[in-house]
Amino acid sequence: MKLFSKLFLVIAMGVIIPSAFTFSEIDFDLICEKEGWREQCDLISESACQEMLNQCQTYFEEKRKDIDSDLTKTSAEKNTLKKQIDTLNAKIKDLDYQIYQSNLAIKSLDFQAKETEESIVEIEKEIENQKQKIALILRAVNNENQKSFVEIMLTSETISEFFDNMVYLETLNLKNQELLTHFQTLNNNLKERKIILEEEKGEKESLLALQALQKQASATAKQEKDRLYSLTEAQYQAQLKEKEDVETKAAEIAKKLISIIGLTEDQEPPTFGEALELAKSVGNSVGVRPAFLLGIISQESAIGRNVGQCYITDTKTGGGMYSDGKPLSRIIHPTRDLPIFIEIIKDSQRVMEKTPVSCWIPQCATSYRGSYYYSKASVKSDGSIVCAKSGYVPFGFGGAMGPAQFIPSTWRLIEDKVKESTGKSVVDPWNLLDSFTASAIYLKQLGGGTTSGEYSAASRYYGGSNSYASSVRTRAWCIQEYIDKGEMTATCEGLIF
Repeated sequence: MKLFSKLFLVIAMGVIIPSAFTFSEIDFDLICEKEGWREQCDLISESACQEMLNQCQTYFEEKRKDIDSDLTKTSAEKNTLKKQIDTLNAKIKDLDYQIYQSNLAIKSLDFQAKETEESIVEIEKEIENQKQKIALILRAVNNENQKSFVEIMLTSETISEFFDNMVYLETLNLKNQELLTHFQTLNNNLKERKIILEEEKGEKESLLALQALQKQASATAKQEKDRLYSLTEAQYQAQLKEKEDVETKAAEIAKKLISIIGLTEDQEPPTFGEALELAKSVGNSVGVRPAFLLGIISQESAIGRNVGQCYITDTKTGGGMYSDGKPLSRIIHPTRDLPIFIEIIKDSQRVMEKTPVSCWIPQCATSYRGSYYYSKASVKSDGSIVCAKSGYVPFGFGGAMGPAQFIPSTWRLIEDKVKESTGKSVVDPWNLLDSFTASAIYLKQLGGGTTSGEYSAASRYYGGSNSYASSVRTRAWCIQEYIDKGEMTATCEGLIF
């Protein structure tokens, strides 16, 4: 009997693979690489399937480490046609493993989402049950409350019965309070589970988007391999020299054309190499994956190239102007953030009117029964704001600072930890080291210290946005590919640069 069949029988009988089970005992080629787990997971328990998925994930991690090691060994060799083809073959295999891993993660998320949906149904049933109990007690309390103190006394045959009736009424009230507290807890749990479910669905969509990028990269690598097969060594070396010349000239032009919008007068945007080295240093020190940290900075400010296009000039209202000089009455939260912002400007010895922050995104909103509804807003020539719909008011604020785009009140929460980590007595949101450190510390607090926690941490970094987290995940993947292999796909370059 094949080992794969034996494994299936063991799992089908409900026996979870023990932790002592070594990789050599399982036919990973059939189960993992040829995705035999898809068929098996339909036939076995979810817990057994989850165990199989976990072992496949570990297997692929080990295989990718081997490939990375091979790529590192060949990187120092002469750049020949054969070596380049071998390198492409290794990259294609690595991308295939990443795609397999994405499939495993998507299946695992399906299990999690199913469990979350089931828990939501159970909580909703319990809430309905509690509603009925509360209604019964409220009716009983109402009936008793309609009786006067004298009536209760007269209808009681003895003093003992009178006190029993009073105790009964008190007990009903206490029980009602107990049920109401439990009811509130259930409602809070229901809201929390629904948020988790939305995050799980968002993460699955994010993985599917990332997988599409991985497949695109794999297809591009295969096309390049096919092209190289048609060349002679002399032709390849000539093309390589031509490519190096073009890239050198393009780099010089890009350096001159790079947009430096939103930087302070004393700053220049970091090169990608400088930002990457800083992310490695800070990320490894704090305990956050460098590619993930730089993915956040890339999403927030294009790696420091755009730290804001508004300037605060009014210390009372938080209003100011756009970078083109046009007035804007709403930029920063006037009570929550403005006082702290002024203190930060003073401590960092900056000039407020020359220090860029993020602009307010024109938007109006209204609320109804706990839900928000949005409409467009326009800014008049005098800086005042007009909502497109009647009954709506301006919503949200700008005022985010530096490469990591912290609002002042959030910066203040982690400021001491940034000082401790950098050894500085004064830290500055516009300073590269300070902003990278602050972002890493905050991500670690949000659970981003592990790969499995990165998606949720990214979402919470931006107030619970799945689309934001998805974009960060893609950027982080692109950056990790560069760290591991020294290059990016054209799609990745478009995102990062």
